[in-house]
Amino acid sequence: MQITVLGLGLMGRPIARTLARAGHPVRGWNRSPLDAELRQGIVLCSDLRQAAEAEICLLMLAHSAATDAVLAQLEPHLRPQTTVVDMGSSDPARSQIHAERLANQGIAWVDAPVSGGPEGAAAGKLAIMAGGSAEAVAQVRTALEALGRLTHVGGAGAGHTAKVINQLIVGLSIQAVAEATALAEAHGVAPHLLRAALAGGFADSKILQIHGERMASRRYIPGGRVATQLKDLRLAAKLATSAGLDLPHLNDTLARYEQLLAAGHGDLDHSALHLLLDQGSVGA
Repeated sequence: MQITVLGLGLMGRPIARTLARAGHPVRGWNRSPLDAELRQGIVLCSDLRQAAEAEICLLMLAHSAATDAVLAQLEPHLRPQTTVVDMGSSDPARSQIHAERLANQGIAWVDAPVSGGPEGAAAGKLAIMAGGSAEAVAQVRTALEALGRLTHVGGAGAGHTAKVINQLIVGLSIQAVAEATALAEAHGVAPHLLRAALAGGFADSKILQIHGERMASRRYIPGGRVATQLKDLRLAAKLATSAGLDLPHLNDTLARYEQLLAAGHGDLDHSALHLLLDQGSVGA
């Protein structure tokens, strides 16, 4: 099936290359020009009309507003029998609206956000949470399974709900690892030795091993950005409010990411939450 990947950022580029490597004919489209080095190996569409010719239009955009904007431009060119797959992290309520509107035009919708970062996309080892009808998910299953492990979690919007929950766990885990790293450093325990000591135990996790190393080395080159993590935690807070839930750890961690953004660190890796606990750092 011909696939167009719309949004060639940190995630879109490895997704496009992994799909091509799996044998799918793939083209890409991006809202802004890309340096030749970044688009290497990806055939670009000349415009959105050409992008819409694909059987699968895969959106990998930063947030709901970007998805809404691109979809509004793409939709007039879409044909019946096309499937639109939103792999970004968006508002579940917006997914439900898009799915209903597109269905009236004979166009299928799947929200299929992912976890695993650029490394997982490049290796085809993403965790993919799919929302949509069984028929729509079946149409794109082969393509999505080239990118990782696919789980159909419910109807339209359910995939994005699962991703918000994923990001809730990630955000709170980063806060826990930041506090643990700060405490270790304050008492003279080398963080790399702490991670080695905890490896394989109940406290071990990818967050501890990967983000804990970033915190200890103060290398906050983004895999996932502070601004993106904050956007997802805001969505989690919105879902909690709509369900009448008070989630105290979410509220605290959300406030700390708000503080980090206000300090001008929105483009750093989300492990930079450690900066708020690092003695002498901005916002401490």
